[in-house]
Amino acid sequence: MKILVVGPSWVGDMVMAQTLFMSLKAQHPGCVIDVLAPEWSRPILQRMPEVHKSIAMPVGHGELKLSARWHLARKLRYEHYDQAIVLPNSLKSVLVPAMAKIPQRTGWVGECRYGLLNDIRKLDKSALPLMIQRFIALAYPANTPLPGDLPAPALHVDKVSMQKALARYELMADERSPVLALCPGAEFGPAKRWPEQHYSAVATHMIQAGWQVWLLGSAKDQEVTTKIASQIPEQWQNRVQNLAGRTSLAEAIDLLSMASAVVSNDSGLMHIAAALERPLVVVYGSTSPDFTPPLNQQQAVVRLGLECSPCFKRECPLGHLKCLHQLTPPTVIEALQKLVPVVSENKKPAKSVASSCG
Repeated sequence: MKILVVGPSWVGDMVMAQTLFMSLKAQHPGCVIDVLAPEWSRPILQRMPEVHKSIAMPVGHGELKLSARWHLARKLRYEHYDQAIVLPNSLKSVLVPAMAKIPQRTGWVGECRYGLLNDIRKLDKSALPLMIQRFIALAYPANTPLPGDLPAPALHVDKVSMQKALARYELMADERSPVLALCPGAEFGPAKRWPEQHYSAVATHMIQAGWQVWLLGSAKDQEVTTKIASQIPEQWQNRVQNLAGRTSLAEAIDLLSMASAVVSNDSGLMHIAAALERPLVVVYGSTSPDFTPPLNQQQAVVRLGLECSPCFKRECPLGHLKCLHQLTPPTVIEALQKLVPVVSENKKPAKSVASSCG
């Protein structure tokens, strides 16, 4: 059986899509799964053993470009796929499978996709509250009850590429100097970003306890990570590595796999850290863990649960962001201490990473 999956356009959603691939493999052990997705997602898909290959979508998110879709669909006809499973709910996302004349085209109703999908499902959100449940359900015939134990994403890391990333950025991670990775960005918007002064307070506390801090994110997060690093006392600046915008996504995955603990917003890197089974504290503001929670065992969710949240807005509609500003650093530090052994604040930090790397 040969299956084409049209993947989502967000990092976290792509990580969670691995649960669909796992479910397909469980039912059809010999099936071949190819994923049509944005080019940026290739490093994630390469770390999923269930995926045979990734196919780059030549059209940007939200773009129509019918000619480009048609040319891709013609190429895909020669792949002779038995089924296409379309994860996004947009009309545009099903055009290529339909043009490629893939016999079975499965997906949720979405944007009036009758005719383009011929195995169309109607979603009962109350029955499938989690995103992974909605993904996994598409692996089974319509109205099939889901198994009791749902799979969780599990990304594989190549040790050679991991060591290359450490060497390139002159980093070191060992028991004498454990790593706290901070992921303070959020593509969705500021209503998902815990304040930088709170992140810097957590970072300072952990450095005093003998840890080092790596700040990870995209180029868009550099302004935030620079503010966090600048607020850490000068005598401990050599314990902080601001890597946002410097690493590729592949390198960020490799480096996150080396972290002894991670603190993150509800973001794509959060889901990557969870899929790498890192001890993880997640700060929720405008969104809810009831839909896209971290799926690893060692994790803690911290949120205030104010009357106005979750609002699922990119920016606070009330203008105060109390759901994030009033969630103070001691709450996150306490959650960290329950997940990982944090040594005494009186311990002098180990030799600096920069100096130990020569």
